[in-house]
Amino acid sequence: MNNNYITPDYIFETSWEVCNKVGGIYTVLSTRASVLQQRLQDHLLFLGPELGNDAHPDFIEEPELFAEWKEDLEKYNGIRIRSGRWNIPGKPVALLIDFSTLHLQRNNLYRQVWEWYGVDSLHAYGDYHDSAMFGYAVGIVIDSYYRYYKLTHKKVVAHFNEWMTAFGLFFLKRYTPEIATIFTTHATSIGRSIASNHKPLYDYLPSYDGDRMAAELNMQAKHSAEKQAAHFADCFTTVSDITARECTQLLCKTPDVVTPNGFEDDFIPNTKLFGAKRKEAHQRLKEVAECLLTYKLPEDAVFVATGGRYEFLNKGLDVFIDSLKRLEASQSLSHTVVAFLMVPAYISGPREDLQKHLNGETDTPHGNPFVTHQLVEPWHDPILSSISWSHLTNAKDTKVKIIFVPSYLKGDDGIFNKSYYDLLIGIDLTVFPSYYEPWGYTPLESAAFSVPTVTTSLSGFGQWVNYNQQGIDQGVAVIPRTDSNYTDVVQQLAKQIEHFTSLSPSNIQTARSKARKIAEMALWKHFIEYYDKAYTIALSKKK
Repeated sequence: MNNNYITPDYIFETSWEVCNKVGGIYTVLSTRASVLQQRLQDHLLFLGPELGNDAHPDFIEEPELFAEWKEDLEKYNGIRIRSGRWNIPGKPVALLIDFSTLHLQRNNLYRQVWEWYGVDSLHAYGDYHDSAMFGYAVGIVIDSYYRYYKLTHKKVVAHFNEWMTAFGLFFLKRYTPEIATIFTTHATSIGRSIASNHKPLYDYLPSYDGDRMAAELNMQAKHSAEKQAAHFADCFTTVSDITARECTQLLCKTPDVVTPNGFEDDFIPNTKLFGAKRKEAHQRLKEVAECLLTYKLPEDAVFVATGGRYEFLNKGLDVFIDSLKRLEASQSLSHTVVAFLMVPAYISGPREDLQKHLNGETDTPHGNPFVTHQLVEPWHDPILSSISWSHLTNAKDTKVKIIFVPSYLKGDDGIFNKSYYDLLIGIDLTVFPSYYEPWGYTPLESAAFSVPTVTTSLSGFGQWVNYNQQGIDQGVAVIPRTDSNYTDVVQQLAKQIEHFTSLSPSNIQTARSKARKIAEMALWKHFIEYYDKAYTIALSKKK
């Protein structure tokens, strides 16, 4: 570590995704934890929401941990917490906070935070209430721990992730200002909303007023909490240069430091197991595809996939499907391409007819030839609608097949019965043609599994790779994307996929090796320095 950095004695880090696997923030925190835990041991504490046992399968409860302090906290503050360990590498301390009692005084707390910091909760609705009360409870818990264990002379950092935790920052600024605070936005609430509402984000960004857009999009409360947290934190950070520009314009605050998202590669099978795992995954993908399609695939078929949250436009799912339509029309495509869209949707369970066919109980499935699980109201599904519009048929004589996998892949989905990572290793190429992607873990994870990947210049990861380095031969291809070049992106993606199918086995192996090397550059041992800068900025204001 740089000698000029100030090293914290304690770090309290909070997020709605602590021990609660919802999205990319879970990956950020859970992979970074081991590096920090090696330094701080049990002086690194993660705080998350208490959502019931079923919501926290990776929480290991240790009731005796901090037993006396927990009793004191409940007696004087009326807040109950469960203490234990987060079942991730390093097994750091995790505290799950029951914030439900604060709802009884919610309106009064909203009034206080308005008077203190100008946070406008008047138009709050939906998940705002739970998030605000959780954040406020986090502030109470950190303050109580700080006083109970007499940390007055220690260098203490409280790190708040996303607007959902902002009320904790406001509490500490008011009652325990000696604690250094960091606020990280992983994606601005207004930027994501603009993109999701079919408005051009990038071409018009310099003209957008964050407060006005919040009113137009009915996002005043979330935007207000996020904006004020960014301004009042001792250190404000975000995850990529592209999101930093959003923050500067929409939150009227330039981040003090950009902290790109790293990862740990301890979930990648070792060299001895890698080949067997890849073969096993490829075989399972092929078995399910052939059962769904009702015919055999060529042995040299190329498996292409995308994955992530179901954000049809932001994740570029529209681009992917349109590129497959263009690919099907190509006269020079030499291999069959099987495209898997691994995007969780609203389902009732696995398709029974497909299950029976996979188990050898029936000759052929009789349902939709494009989807592996039973969608609820499939007629409203954007992916199926787009497939229908594309006129892709999955007929035997076509070169391009498309398969929608709308289930969370945790190993118990009833069709594949393998986790996402256990299937990813068997994919040949992944594509993530995102329009709005503050960082982009999915292409990074693909590269870590030695799976060449395509992303865009509108993702933080794509910008980090550098979009001047184009071509899937290099392991990661980055397609330049703007508000106005949709057709060109579709065409370029189709070209990248087709070019990949034409590579020789040795060139594919080279691309796989280069992808892995790019991923290794993003390990936390390289990226943790950005957090050291953030801790130093925050703590330097407490001298």
